[in-house]
Amino acid sequence: MAVYALTGFSLVSLLSFGYLSWDWMKPSLVADVATDPMEKSLPPAFTRPPHIIFILTDDQGYHDVGYHGSDIQTPTLDRLAAEGVKLENYYIQPICTPSRSQLITGRYQIHTGLQHSIIRPRQPNCLPLDQVTLPQKLQEAGYSTHMVGKWHLGFYKKECLPTRRGFDTFLGSLTGNVDYYTYDNCDGPGVCGYDLHEGEDVAWDQSGKYSTLLYAQRVSKILASHSPKEPIFIYVAFQAVHTPLQSPKEYIYRYRSMGNVARRKYAAMVTCMDEAVKNITWALKKYGYYDNSVIVFSTDNGGQTFSGGSNWPLRGRKGTYWEGGVRGIGFVHSPLIKRKRRTSWALVHITDWYPTLVSLARGNLSNVPGLDGYNVWPAISEGKDSPRTEILHNIDPLYNHAKYGSLEDGFGIWNTAVQASIRVGEWKLLTGDPGYSDWIPPQTLTNFPGSWWNLERLTDGLRKSVWLFNITADPYERYDLSDQRPDVVRTLLMRLVHYNRTAIPVRYPAENPRAHPDFNGGAWGPWASEDDAEEWEGGGEPLKSRNKKKKCKICKLRSFFRKLNTRLMSNRI
Repeated sequence: MAVYALTGFSLVSLLSFGYLSWDWMKPSLVADVATDPMEKSLPPAFTRPPHIIFILTDDQGYHDVGYHGSDIQTPTLDRLAAEGVKLENYYIQPICTPSRSQLITGRYQIHTGLQHSIIRPRQPNCLPLDQVTLPQKLQEAGYSTHMVGKWHLGFYKKECLPTRRGFDTFLGSLTGNVDYYTYDNCDGPGVCGYDLHEGEDVAWDQSGKYSTLLYAQRVSKILASHSPKEPIFIYVAFQAVHTPLQSPKEYIYRYRSMGNVARRKYAAMVTCMDEAVKNITWALKKYGYYDNSVIVFSTDNGGQTFSGGSNWPLRGRKGTYWEGGVRGIGFVHSPLIKRKRRTSWALVHITDWYPTLVSLARGNLSNVPGLDGYNVWPAISEGKDSPRTEILHNIDPLYNHAKYGSLEDGFGIWNTAVQASIRVGEWKLLTGDPGYSDWIPPQTLTNFPGSWWNLERLTDGLRKSVWLFNITADPYERYDLSDQRPDVVRTLLMRLVHYNRTAIPVRYPAENPRAHPDFNGGAWGPWASEDDAEEWEGGGEPLKSRNKKKKCKICKLRSFFRKLNTRLMSNRI
């Protein structure tokens, strides 16, 4: 049995705080509003395709919404969720690019080649161009499509840009994180550039405007200029609440009593984002869209605990395959929902939005075979069973292999050193190195110098490479059952084997020095020609063999551009 060390608290004090109770599993921590009896007699009908607003937040922790018992104020999200359907068995991916790629394609990472890490600014890589995207399918269905916010699906050539992947308009950043005011992003020392784009042009004139507010204002302008008689899809991918921790002062002041500085800034950013959602909802009503709209809210991955986020009482954090990394905040708010004001425990994954939204739009899915997502609208709107029974969280063959994993530990059918995770029914299996595994509570004391205080840490099990949990009975992942249920372990390993047979090679090319913003007018943006792209993408070989072949050439290029950059910087000084 695993041994746990309690630091700074006693078990009794934890129980007094209610942190180890199962109350969080109740349908709602916010009182559900009683259903209007007239509503049942007048169910809304889909007389025309609905307007779709998809809101994605960045690095917002599972605990960091009011209706999950948070100390952070999110009145808008609480109200929209309470009046709609809360998704409490909803899963996302542990980091940025994977969640976004699966949302946009409806496919697991192993089927797009993006199963390792994220797309980095200097990589000649992007969402595969042979994938038909969600906005492209909605365009086919007659929708006007708009994106506001963070892309993070690659941009090394123009064909990768949002406006080439199905969006009529785009305002936002192409990389993974930027300054909220200046829109600068540094991908290492001295590799810095501006990253805010309007369509395919650099939006220099928008510098100085706080991104959360800028993005909400843009959504309002789009709605004001469009006709509510024509269907519209707006993908709002807030930068918030990813680092850097920046917020307008008036929001920070609300949390002045929080002793932890990181948590204080983070809380301010969440509340600011909540008000931005309020303004978007208000615009939907003002301009006549609301009555025929569907609002989907989702986080992209678990919270980063050392940057103010909290996934309590779940285990782990962003970047891990523990529940704290992959269980997300999600809800749907719409007058078109038949059974509103309730909590759904239907199993839903971020890949499911693709077929669900295309079906709502009356689009055609017959020409996009092989989707990993399911149409879950009947489960959301009517309370029917989810068609989904399992989720492949991922198989990453390039991630550092676990030291103590082996093919023998995997019954001779799976190398347990490989990082992988899958859920089938109520069972969840993890192999390899799942990532940081502590349980980290909300900050309750004010005199700790660090961002967070590790309440509870696993002190054994470090020599393991296989974990099995009954997630339905044990959502906190406290009781590893891999030794007691080898039959279930073997069954789930067979499912991993099945999925691995369908995986395509990993797309994770070496960084290229030509991507440096200094060679692009000081901004991040497309830099490769079509011939370049064919050379880097050709062959479909695994990462390691391709890198070996290009190693000397890449080194020479890096050396040349480093010297050139030094001269340019010397002249500038």
